[in-house]
Amino acid sequence: MAKRRKVGNLLGLAVLSYLANGAMHPYELGRMLREHGDARSIKYNHGSLYMVVGQLAKAGFIAEVESRREGQMPERTVYAITEAGRRELRDWLRELVEEPQHEYPHFVAALSLIAALPPDEVVDLLEKRRRRLVEQRTGIRELMAETLAAGVHPLFVVEEDYRLALLDAELSFIERFVGQITDPAGGWGPEWAKFHNRETAADDA
Repeated sequence: MAKRRKVGNLLGLAVLSYLANGAMHPYELGRMLREHGDARSIKYNHGSLYMVVGQLAKAGFIAEVESRREGQMPERTVYAITEAGRRELRDWLRELVEEPQHEYPHFVAALSLIAALPPDEVVDLLEKRRRRLVEQRTGIRELMAETLAAGVHPLFVVEEDYRLALLDAELSFIERFVGQITDPAGGWGPEWAKFHNRETAADDA
């Protein structure tokens, strides 16, 4: 079972990870997050980053070490990870890797209620979704190829490899689901359509 953590925002995990490599101020952290494409994995903005830094400091996982002024920029507080923060980083990562978490994807919610739409429309919508997923897959493959060509070790794009696996699984599911609806020999479409025809007739009565 997942622990109740003092800081539960996954952005905090990223901050701890970067600070484990050296002290930084929040502006530097934000730049690192952008440059490394972390927004693809962790939702954040400028305000949430500063909020999480404050939460980590309050929890004792990071600590102020100095203040810096660069040129005409305002003075910035530099933070370093503490020993407690290093323990939290490793413990949190171990938990995320080892323990599957129940999530609530929007597509799963839609599938649980999909019978409310007529089958012909569902097939059309699924085909549009399939095309968009193929585009996403192409984009990720191009991103990975460019990153690896720049000399980055595959370990540092393993999350993109995982995204590709999820996309492939979803594309396979969509193909199978469309087949279950449209199969001429026993597909779900005709019976599904009858339900909607009865519903339409009741509305017209």
